[in-house]
Amino acid sequence: MDTRTEVRDFLRTRRERLTPQQIGLPDFGGVRRVKGLRREELALVAGMSVDYYVRLERGNLSGVSESVLESLSRALRLDDVEHAHLFDLARTQNASATARRRHPTNRVRPNVQRVLDAMTAPAWVRNGRSDFLAGNALARALYAPLFLDPAGTPNTARFAFLDPRGKEFWRDWHDVAGDMVAVLRAEAARSPYDRGLIDLIGELSTRSADFRQRWAAHEVMRHRTGLKRVRHPDVGDLDLTYETMELVTDPGLVFVVYSAEPGSPSDERLQLLGNLTATTAAAVPEVEGA
Repeated sequence: MDTRTEVRDFLRTRRERLTPQQIGLPDFGGVRRVKGLRREELALVAGMSVDYYVRLERGNLSGVSESVLESLSRALRLDDVEHAHLFDLARTQNASATARRRHPTNRVRPNVQRVLDAMTAPAWVRNGRSDFLAGNALARALYAPLFLDPAGTPNTARFAFLDPRGKEFWRDWHDVAGDMVAVLRAEAARSPYDRGLIDLIGELSTRSADFRQRWAAHEVMRHRTGLKRVRHPDVGDLDLTYETMELVTDPGLVFVVYSAEPGSPSDERLQLLGNLTATTAAAVPEVEGA
């Protein structure tokens, strides 16, 4: 990832979405030749010289202090995820060679798999590039269409943008697609030397116009909690809430758990899916001598 380009485009797009009224500057009317704020207006609110801000927006965060980043974040009205993204970009640009060689783990420990298997709710583990690394039987059944393509590690972002079944699976595909791109954008700042992530973004950019358009917006987010609305090929429509938890022992891995409102149609269908999964597993004959 070209960090200077990322910084430049991120700051520019955040500046262009603001108006003078939003940051407390007077509106003198007339036609504005630029979209959003002028650089000098933002520099004024951030408490820095125009020349210094221009240097930052050109992508140069070398040696920038946390206080300057904080001032810039406040001036741009960044939310907590955007704030973290700005700091991640600065950290990457100022990282030592040793730090740049570090990569997040993609190995799921046996104990984590045992925890997954002990849960009655659909639960799985993903990395920052949305690979489905491990899950319990119900999570695999829930994401059954994801596993129909035998090539490579199942990946929900690739499934969303490159597999026609993705648009059938997620009933609110447009929202899901936007969220996935924003999550990958944030991950790219945290793990800019992850070759698998770089290859995934390159593949999606090359093969999907939808992805390219969304990627150019420089939106960022982190999955924490929310609603997933899916259309399962066996049990129909499901409205599932999800919670995510980062695995502290395994940096870069995220634990995802789904649940349905008790007594709701989605709860009944999720229980049906669980029964179907258990029945299918019981019907598989044991291998002689195993």
